[in-house]
Amino acid sequence: MHISGVHTVLPDHRYDQAEITEAFSRLTEADRDLLEHFQTATGVQGRNLALALEDYGKLDSFTRANETHTEIALDLAERAVLGALTKAGLSPDKVDHLVFCSSTGLATPSLDALLAQRAGLRDDVKRVPVFGLGCAAGAAGLARLNDYLRGWPGHVALLVCVELCSLTLQRDDTSVANLLAGALFGDGAAAVVATGHGAGPEVVTTRSKLYPGTGHLMGWEIGRHGFRVVLDDGLAGFVQQVLGGDVKAFLADNGLTPDQVGTWICHPGGPKVIETMVEVLGVPPSAFAVTRESLREHGNLSSVSVLDVLQRTRGRPGQSGLLMAVGPGFSAELLLLHW
Repeated sequence: MHISGVHTVLPDHRYDQAEITEAFSRLTEADRDLLEHFQTATGVQGRNLALALEDYGKLDSFTRANETHTEIALDLAERAVLGALTKAGLSPDKVDHLVFCSSTGLATPSLDALLAQRAGLRDDVKRVPVFGLGCAAGAAGLARLNDYLRGWPGHVALLVCVELCSLTLQRDDTSVANLLAGALFGDGAAAVVATGHGAGPEVVTTRSKLYPGTGHLMGWEIGRHGFRVVLDDGLAGFVQQVLGGDVKAFLADNGLTPDQVGTWICHPGGPKVIETMVEVLGVPPSAFAVTRESLREHGNLSSVSVLDVLQRTRGRPGQSGLLMAVGPGFSAELLLLHW
């Protein structure tokens, strides 16, 4: 599989971190000093949000938040799709397969069905809507495109990820997990066009890893209140315990070591997770410079983030790269790339 075009789209409402802190403190009963601590500790300088800050107080129910998600997600997704297709030099009617990922809203008909019509895709496009992969969905979606194109190498496959994390805000939740999420996560969409033959980095092979008994580490608690974030404080420790060994084993199975990887395309889960990955992989901090840049400028965009890092990455011909993301399950997705 060759990655022929990647395009990230962000909402128009842009705020620096201090503005978001002020608005969040007005909306919730959170301790102001604690909130400011988290906002600073993330290293995020600013984020693009689905709504203007003054409009978040109007989200008085899960229903209203979810309806808003559908409306804005479709607009961002359409722009991302058309942008990625333009970069790939293809028209919408050339798309044969569509994988759509989002973990911040629900809809039936699924958003991919509505998106296909809005973006001008054919009525026989093969659709796979995916919910619940969270931050891992960008990498997992690429891996599933690769699986499809192995069977249909002459086809065009499209991945779309949309996450509007800010719409899940829990105004009455003053837990550490909710305060951290409010300081870290942003909103956006990204699309990737992939082909069996063509220009762009090639996906050589992929690996998925599921860690049984770790569902408590991250995810959603879903109820009448909507999406309440689950972020266990043991997450970074678990990443330190297992991920380095699994990444090294994946590379070794392909005749590589971490120091032979020219580009690292990593989901920016947060400063602590990035630092942990640098440590367990034994690579210089500069290896994750693009990942840190994405986090600093946009925050954690969930499934969209790793695709934003991919868009920013420029590999040299003949160079190997590793794209990876972790998500609920607890799970990891690894893709070996070659430029």
